[in-house]
Amino acid sequence: MPAEASILHVDMDAFFVSVELLERPDLRGKPVVVGGRADERGVVSAASYEAREFGIHSAMPLRTASRLCPHAVFLDGDYSKYGEWSDRIAAILTKYSPTVEMVSIDEAYLDLSGTRRLQGPPPAAAHKLLSEITSTTSLPCSGGLAATRLVAKVASDQAKPRGLLWVPAGSEERFLAPLPVRKIPGIGEVTERALHSLGLRTVEDLAALPQEKLEKIFGQWGTALYRKARGGDSYEFAIDAEPKSISQNHTFGEDTGDTEPLEAMLSHLSQKACKRLREAGLEARTLTLTIRYKGFETHTRARTLSAPARLDPQIFRVFLDLFRTHWDRRRKIRLLGVSLSGLTHGEGQLELWDAERREKLEKLTRAADRLRDRFGFDSVRFGGSLPRSGS
Repeated sequence: MPAEASILHVDMDAFFVSVELLERPDLRGKPVVVGGRADERGVVSAASYEAREFGIHSAMPLRTASRLCPHAVFLDGDYSKYGEWSDRIAAILTKYSPTVEMVSIDEAYLDLSGTRRLQGPPPAAAHKLLSEITSTTSLPCSGGLAATRLVAKVASDQAKPRGLLWVPAGSEERFLAPLPVRKIPGIGEVTERALHSLGLRTVEDLAALPQEKLEKIFGQWGTALYRKARGGDSYEFAIDAEPKSISQNHTFGEDTGDTEPLEAMLSHLSQKACKRLREAGLEARTLTLTIRYKGFETHTRARTLSAPARLDPQIFRVFLDLFRTHWDRRRKIRLLGVSLSGLTHGEGQLELWDAERREKLEKLTRAADRLRDRFGFDSVRFGGSLPRSGS
């Protein structure tokens, strides 16, 4: 069979910013920076396209971004929220191919080969997939369709924002030729300077150099450069890799020693971890609590259950006991985290609970998970994760 452009790279456009704009539509069209306040020592996590016009980009110091665009809106990142939206996007991707690899929170590769009967030709399937993501989540995305992962990734970058670029098999070199060498994945600032010193500014320039010369200058990296300039890659899909652990954590905006919001957050984190556990069809035997105090001193405490578990009440009960036992109440807390490990398949037993109560909890959990999948995680919370108030 001839080669086919069936590798799709899906990349969410300015993902963190786009998620924030769902809750703050008044910021649309304005320069928005996610990562922290303008006067903080952190770095930019994401910038809207309006902010990028001022030269702001990811990993830039926040203070530099503020100097470039003093009127930009700076927002703290909510990475647990971004993770929830990423999970919803991943659920859409798996409808289009059994071979999906999430390579980061906001990008993934799919192999559409063999899906023609269900989804149609790869270009049509790719268009339908991107359209469903945007119509379902209201989040913009772009895609690149090609015969190799490398070219698919370059194509999705060229398609931004809100575009789909198809590079038919056999046209990879022609597509890459006019692009700057920096567009090739893996070529950073240092390699770019080295290539420029050799007079190599476009991918076409790089492709014209003999492999032996590239290897003489760059060693093994020269071999990779020779292959990349022609659109080749040596990547394989990494799928069906089960997690070794499932973790959730939260950093408080201000260090706190207030019991109620701390225990409410612990319940919230426990519920999120349990949902991910069930989605993976797994149960956990070892539960680990992380407490980071003001000053970044971090303590972890773990407990191993006599039998694996997957339901919220049993697992939260253990985390709450660990927290109440080991929290030094004289100190304020900066971060709380929970981790589930010792993961196994199969049905766990809820000790001390009769079969009827277990069945009711199972039904309640399944109903809650369905509502969360449809309306977002925060649409359903168990009582322990809602801070109590005097009102």
